[in-house]
Amino acid sequence: MEQTYRILLYYLYRPIDDPDDFACRQRQLCEDLGLLGRIIVAEEGINGTVSGERAATDRYIEVMREDAGNEKLVFKGDDANGHAFKKLSVKVRSEIVTLNLGEEKDIDPGNLTGRRLDPANFYEAMNQEGALILDGRNKYESDLGHFEGAICPDVENFRDFPEWIRNNLADAKDRPVLTYCTGGIRCEKLSGFLMKEGFKNVHQLDGGIVTYGKDPDVKGRDFKGQCYVFDSRIGVSVNSTNPSVVATCRNCGVASERYVNCAWKPCNFRIFLCSSCEERDGRFCSEDCSKLSGSKSKEDAGF
Repeated sequence: MEQTYRILLYYLYRPIDDPDDFACRQRQLCEDLGLLGRIIVAEEGINGTVSGERAATDRYIEVMREDAGNEKLVFKGDDANGHAFKKLSVKVRSEIVTLNLGEEKDIDPGNLTGRRLDPANFYEAMNQEGALILDGRNKYESDLGHFEGAICPDVENFRDFPEWIRNNLADAKDRPVLTYCTGGIRCEKLSGFLMKEGFKNVHQLDGGIVTYGKDPDVKGRDFKGQCYVFDSRIGVSVNSTNPSVVATCRNCGVASERYVNCAWKPCNFRIFLCSSCEERDGRFCSEDCSKLSGSKSKEDAGF
């Protein structure tokens, strides 16, 4: 059956004089076209993921390139059977991805960023002796999937990276560093931050994991597991060459990419849980959450 919807992922670093006005126009445009998704606007640029009917997404691309003043604005697209979002959210923030350097000068990717490598060159660079492959995403994302041999920082927010890098990579400044993230936006700043810290040879995967998986030559090679995405799909396949599963059910240990949130709403912690264990034990990350929700005891639930 032909898929009549499409999901678009994009970002653009370029000065926006009036983010509030730009956001208002974005909201109206999406409402007119029937698009849903998340869009963040800041003085430094725009970052968005939207879903809608194919004709509507075609029109959105056309208008966005005109409105942003950039005919080369890159959109990464995936076909879908329906919307990937339940609502439309358009917000104005101080940064389109929050590195939150505080009193330090923020990273401007227009002036400081790592060398961009296309998928083929990134794959080749990953296989060079001494290369340090750095996952630029949060831990719950890399837990679902990551490049073989990558360092996956134990961080829950992108703003935690500066401190983590200073505490863990201070002695690696002479090594070639290869950064990657979902669509490329976080690496624009992350690679620049590494250069600012004195790392001498910094590269980034141009277009991110999404582009790497779609490359006709590389075909996602050596990416293990799935790529975490911020829509209803949760995870998408990347590797069509040598795929593998890295996540396991937290209860029984079987390989499972079924990512769910703890059923105790105040917790909402992300966990890997196979359907059999959820049916038997409930969808909880711990005995405490199970008890707080009024569910079975530890003995009854099998925790």
